[in-house]
Formats: sequence, structure tokens, C-alpha cells
Amino acid sequence: MKNALRDALVALLRADLEILDRAQASAREAATHEEAKPENDKDTRALEASYLARGQSLRIEELKVGVAEVEAMRLRTFAPGDPAALGALVDVDEGGVPQRFFLSPHGGGKRVGEPAVAVVTTKSPLGKALLGLREGDECEVVLAGKTRAFSITRVT
Repeated sequence: MKNALRDALVALLRADLEILDRAQASAREAATHEEAKPENDKDTRALEASYLARGQSLRIEELKVGVAEVEAMRLRTFAPGDPAALGALVDVDEGGVPQRFFLSPHGGGKRVGEPAVAVVTTKSPLGKALLGLREGDECEVVLAGKTRAFSITRVT
């Protein structure tokens, strides 16, 4: 199951990379196009387009690293009592509502699999809080200005 989740996450990240690559190419074209030449000293269209292209280029490099790290992520089976770590599926209960998180180095906020599993990066506040927790542990995390309490029901 974890292999399928990882593969689905990689596919989503690659799709994001493809979209961003096309947007970056368009911004680069806009910055260097003949019509982008400034008409006067107040015309900053080309400069703005070049800033956008540069920012997108940096994001593309980050996303390429993210894809590589997710592809290389070691997936293992967690025994009962093992602490949550990168690659774990963490089942939690929040006020009687069960949820499942997939701890990953990248792709936070994405949902993968069926039923959908929320991807949480280990750099996020929730991911940091879950790392090292075991079945039966509890944690509180401030998310979007609200304190949320989670009880760990299983780590696999």
C-alpha cells in the first residue's frame, strides 16, 4: 500500500513540475520577447517577467529535489510500538474523527490513495509533532491558529 501511495505522490509532484515548467517557459519568453522591451524608464514589464521566471526556476529545482527524495524514500513496515518516522502511515483520532497521515519529505497538503490519505511533510508543524510518537501517544499542535489534539491509534 505504501508503495502505491508513494507512486501516486510522485505522479502528483511530477504533474506539478510539468505545469510549473510550462509556466516558467512562458514567463521566460515574456521577459525576452521583442515586445517586452521597455518603452520608457517606467515600463517594468520585462523586469517583472524575468523576476517571475527566476522564481519559477528556483521552485522547479526545489520540486525536482522533492521528486527525487520522495522516490528514494525508504518504506518499511513499522512494528507495534515503533515510533513514527519518515515513510510511516500514522492513524490518529481527533475528537472521535479518524484520520490517516503519510509522513513524507515533500508533497504536504496532497491527498493520495483510496480512501484518501493526507500527505504531511516532516518539516510541517503537524509532521514534526507526529515524528517519534507511538501508538497510544497524544499530541497537541497549533494549526492555523487553532490548537488541535491528536491521539495516535496506529503507526504502520
